Amino acid sequence: MSVFAKASASRSARAVVTGVAIFGVSALLLTGCSTSESTPAASEEPAATSSDVNPVEAGDRDLALKVGTILPQSGGLAFLGPPEEAGVQLAINEVNDAGLGIDIEAILRDSGDTTTDTATVSVTDLLSQKVTAIIGAASSGVSKTVIDQITGAGVVQFSPANTSADFTSYDDKGLYWRTAPSDLLQGEVLGNQIAEDGNSTLGLIVLNDSYGTGLADSTTAAFEAAGGEVVATSLFNEGDANFAAQIAEVTAANPDAIALITFDQAKVITPSLVGGGFPGDKLYFVDGNLADYSADFAPGLVEGSKGTLPGLDVATLGDFTERLLEVDPTLTDYSYAAESYDAVILIALAAYAANDVSGESIAKYLQQVSGGSGEGTKVTDFKSGAEALAKGEQIDYDGYSGPITFDENGDPTDATIGIYQYGADNTYARIN
Repeated sequence: MSVFAKASASRSARAVVTGVAIFGVSALLLTGCSTSESTPAASEEPAATSSDVNPVEAGDRDLALKVGTILPQSGGLAFLGPPEEAGVQLAINEVNDAGLGIDIEAILRDSGDTTTDTATVSVTDLLSQKVTAIIGAASSGVSKTVIDQITGAGVVQFSPANTSADFTSYDDKGLYWRTAPSDLLQGEVLGNQIAEDGNSTLGLIVLNDSYGTGLADSTTAAFEAAGGEVVATSLFNEGDANFAAQIAEVTAANPDAIALITFDQAKVITPSLVGGGFPGDKLYFVDGNLADYSADFAPGLVEGSKGTLPGLDVATLGDFTERLLEVDPTLTDYSYAAESYDAVILIALAAYAANDVSGESIAKYLQQVSGGSGEGTKVTDFKSGAEALAKGEQIDYDGYSGPITFDENGDPTDATIGIYQYGADNTYARIN
């Protein structure tokens, strides 16, 4: 990847458009994760430019792309698996139905969580079947256990949901990409929202992994920069089942609000907190646990509580939800479905631009097809993008998850972080 995104480092870090917080990410990520101006890009391979596009007529292409997924079918993020897999399958269907000379075969596997070696077993299986791109994992902690295995094999790893800032500067040979923004951004939004809601003190109960501690650090920094004070932070480990000690530690500090930076452990922690007398509307959730709790909590338990989730509101994306439901009629949550869909479309467009399905070739073209060079015809679907590429044109794909536009580290340079609020039925809706 070449250093196309350097210019965006001077962009404003925050803009509010139509009530949604949209960030220019590159400045925060590049300054937050590098030590000097000479820090090398994550890839030693230069990104493709418009002159590199292979202008092969659409009908002359005959590409067979095999991709794998390691998305959570079990473990602490299992609620994210169905929408992510539905997004992947919807994109594959549309690429294959386009009939433009590329067909995708998908092999779906489980990522589990960090308490098991499920992801390693799944990746070993996928690599043995000669996939050239793997979508996942959802958990940053899980991705850290397999990123060297995947990228070391020359295969693209593309996560729709990893948000740990550690991946920005990771030595991934230019093969790791993501459509989810760094937690430097989500933490800023969350910390500011807690302060804007009139809370002066904050406690945090935090999963002790790269996702949890990274998001906790950025939330703390934003909240304290806004004039608040973090009075307690209590950690727990993946696999823990009893959180009495963490609850006691945080509530003893008598905070105005408590942020739960967890996965599905929130199903246990939340009723215990509220049952012990802490106000349900003073809890704050994050993308790892912002879920439909209508079947888990008593009515009204968390009414008025808020949470953050990267990405556009699926309810505003036209027929996207309906198309997802055609793939999986049982869906009730749509978190990271758009990011998963866009991951597949971008991989397919990159392979199409290269006229090659190898991992290295796909990685070479991913920044270009996302508009990371700062130019190109805007496209919003695979078919129009592929038709433009077949003519030798440069494209700029904007998807359901947002503009994307990768920087040289494989990070999206723009991000949308939504604010959501729970109603009396313990389901959430976007408020900003």
